[in-house]
Amino acid sequence: MKSIKKKNIVIALIAVVVLIAVLIAIFSRGSDKPAAEETAKPALTVTTVQPSQASLPIRLTANGTITAWQEAIIGNESNGLKLTEVRVNVGDTVKRGQVLATFSPTSTKAEVAQARASLMEAEANAADAQNNAERAKTLETTGALSAQQINQYLTTAQTAKARAEAARATLEAQQLRLTQTEVLAPDDGVISSRSATVGAVVGAGTELFRMIRQGRLEWRAEVTSEELGRLAPGTGATIRAANGSEVKGKVRMIAPTVDTSNRVALVYVDLLPTAPKVPPVRAGMFGSGAFELGESNAITVPQQCVVIRDGFSYVFRLNADRRVTQVKILPGRRLGDRVEVIEGLAPDAVIVQSGAGFLNDGDLVHVVDQPPPLQTPAAEPETPAQPVAPRAPAPIPSDESKANAVTNPPRATPAVPGQTN
Repeated sequence: MKSIKKKNIVIALIAVVVLIAVLIAIFSRGSDKPAAEETAKPALTVTTVQPSQASLPIRLTANGTITAWQEAIIGNESNGLKLTEVRVNVGDTVKRGQVLATFSPTSTKAEVAQARASLMEAEANAADAQNNAERAKTLETTGALSAQQINQYLTTAQTAKARAEAARATLEAQQLRLTQTEVLAPDDGVISSRSATVGAVVGAGTELFRMIRQGRLEWRAEVTSEELGRLAPGTGATIRAANGSEVKGKVRMIAPTVDTSNRVALVYVDLLPTAPKVPPVRAGMFGSGAFELGESNAITVPQQCVVIRDGFSYVFRLNADRRVTQVKILPGRRLGDRVEVIEGLAPDAVIVQSGAGFLNDGDLVHVVDQPPPLQTPAAEPETPAQPVAPRAPAPIPSDESKANAVTNPPRATPAVPGQTN
């Protein structure tokens, strides 16, 4: 009985050992399979490049609104006149002194004529009063007139003279009102708004037009208080409008105060005139731009080398064992197809250019030179077709040849064994 138990124990132990050996073999095969696959993984073909030094512009970006340099409000100076003609419209370019609109001058001309007649009457009365006063003075020594009467003549002469001056002033006022029946442009510029309507009777001070003086526009950029010290009058700027147009400008002035609500200040940039007379930007457009603050040297790499993953920028550095290392970099300014690397990359590093987007950290690569541009083979010249000579007509057999063919038929060729016709 004991021998049977010992035998069972030995068999169980042998079974456990065999099972453990089988499991070890299975796991060893499973662990060797990825290694074999990794060893068999082919190397990716890439091209490499080294960073280069380049001079990049230093710029300060800002946003703002494009507005008129100065907008003149043109209104009516006379009261109660009828607008009879409007000669300009929105967008028209005008010169200083150009007539923009006219009012009816009928009533004003009548008032001028009345004032002129009143002046003539006042001047005549003044001349008569002056003559009477002079005659009274000559009679002062004779005693024919009392001193009181003489003073009355002198006072009447002065009063008549004052009335003549008042009549002259009234005439000048009416003449001025007559000139105001024409609305003139106060300066060169572009009409930006029109509210004048033919036939309307408008009061004094009513707005008729708005004009951008000298057609000048400016960009009012919003700059934080920390960046104001980097700017000065005369600093150049490049502004891009919402429609994609670009225009150059220069800083005219910096606002003396900073807005307490957002801690930004306005920088007034005069937009320089462009080649066409009509500027590519318009007042009221939103504009984003950059102030040009000079240049500085920087390490740059081609844009193709930079890979964006999870919101970060990486390049792949080539090691001596032909494997790559994923390196995190901090990109900066851009110039064409090159990107500045602020930190994270040594100037003498060799990085992957073509094929970087397909790599992972530690991949094995095969480096090749830049592939030559594909060339389309030149087409071979076509060989002109040779003219085919016409066949000669077969000869017509004679009667004698026909008779020979009948009496002497052609002999059959004996067949060769193993040969097929």
